[in-house]
Amino acid sequence: MKRINILYEDNHLLVVEKPFNVLSQGDNTKDIDMLTMLKDYIKEKYKKPGNVYLGLVHRLDRPTGGIMVFARTSKAAERLSKQIVDDKFTKRYYAVICGKIEDEGTFVDYIKKLDNNNSIITDSEDGKEAKLSYKVVKSINDLTLVDILLYTGRHHQIRVQFASRGYPLYGDNRYGKQDKEQLALFAHYLSFYHPITNELLEFDITPKYGIFKKFFGGSNEL
Repeated sequence: MKRINILYEDNHLLVVEKPFNVLSQGDNTKDIDMLTMLKDYIKEKYKKPGNVYLGLVHRLDRPTGGIMVFARTSKAAERLSKQIVDDKFTKRYYAVICGKIEDEGTFVDYIKKLDNNNSIITDSEDGKEAKLSYKVVKSINDLTLVDILLYTGRHHQIRVQFASRGYPLYGDNRYGKQDKEQLALFAHYLSFYHPITNELLEFDITPKYGIFKKFFGGSNEL
């Protein structure tokens, strides 16, 4: 079991760093997932008998690392989910893309999820609106680190929108090159309002693994 980096914890919330290549919740692979690991963590830490409630408020794709918030009560889950609908969640990602791109920009497309679990850019009648903006942080040779503000949460949105413009994410063997490197996508910033106190909570962490080490320094371990 991977060690879990706990960023914030109280009776209502649990904010953690999801490691790369760990599921947000269980699926038919039966591989370990964040929801199960965190329920076990709560059960052991607080010596809770029986089932432990933990609400999955949002997800990160399996290969993506970064910040996630889980709700420890149904009331917190309901209020956090409403914040997502009301656009009160702010999510930013670091991505390393292949190539050099303009210093900043905004992408607006329509994305459709296919039966094979891929997503494609399509027309407005067939897809859902997908919007993001980005700023270049640093370029090294033919790789560029970008900071992305995500306005919508479509399936594989960041990967599809950059790849469709000729800038696939480093390590993306679905929409980019067929390599075996770790996908360079990390949810580094998350802000929302505490579901009970209404205090603005902000979290920001820097990935220092794999290819990100070239830009931030740190460990090679994933």
